[in-house]
Amino acid sequence: MSTVGETPNVLHPLVAKYLRKERMPHMACPGCGIGQVVHAVLLAVDELGLTPKDTVWVQGVGCNSRITYSTWVGDNVDAHHGRMFAVATGLKMARPDMNFICFTGDGDCGAIGGNHFIHACRRNLDVTAILFNNGIYGMTGGQVAPTSPLGAVTTTTPYGNIEDPFDMCQMAVAAGASYVARWRSTDFKPLANSIKKGIQTKGLAFIEVLLQCPTNFGRYVLKTSNPQDVLKWIKDHSVSQKEAKKISKEELAGKYLIGEFVYRPERTGIVERYQEFLKKYQKD
Repeated sequence: MSTVGETPNVLHPLVAKYLRKERMPHMACPGCGIGQVVHAVLLAVDELGLTPKDTVWVQGVGCNSRITYSTWVGDNVDAHHGRMFAVATGLKMARPDMNFICFTGDGDCGAIGGNHFIHACRRNLDVTAILFNNGIYGMTGGQVAPTSPLGAVTTTTPYGNIEDPFDMCQMAVAAGASYVARWRSTDFKPLANSIKKGIQTKGLAFIEVLLQCPTNFGRYVLKTSNPQDVLKWIKDHSVSQKEAKKISKEELAGKYLIGEFVYRPERTGIVERYQEFLKKYQKD
């Protein structure tokens, strides 16, 4: 995402068009998947013809926010840990004409921000939320996260994680989001298309991305710092919904389902209802 070719001053066209040059190269660890996800977001934005004047990036706290904070050439808002949806709610209610693309991590969204996440889905807030799921607290040293696999050895679970991980997509479906999907960082084209679809969907679009963290997930859970090994683990532990129908429940245990889980654009949300409320009751 930072540069292309052997000339360090030549930026990728999408980076040159949409990101602040002074923030390049980014701060992601070598082999991290965050750059792949940001690339897919930029491609989606570009293909939809969005501009920095009509699009705002909002992020919580975590590895992803260290990369996305202040990189978009338009407006950025950085929320307190777990409060990304609360901040995005206020922004979207005040400016329903703007597009809000929200970035959150599995700790930010599933732990301290879990309650905000559930209610954003229930209200069907009209934003596009992208969850960077690396299965661990990557920024703070490799502690167990709500999405860490059962049995995962981390810095806070040296004898293995005894808790089942959250399925964030199923939670979003149950709570009422309009569009829910999960992809891997290597599913570049489906991911970019999914982000486009999410931006175009009225109501909350929640897109989870499984991405490699060789620095902490690889180091502690898989005992490797090789990004390729982490990507192979993700591939071996994920299956498309179509393939899942052909295998047993026992074989599906511990696997991530990949694909779109729900698309219900007909469901209205709080932003649309609030605008109708204002027209009906607000005095001149």
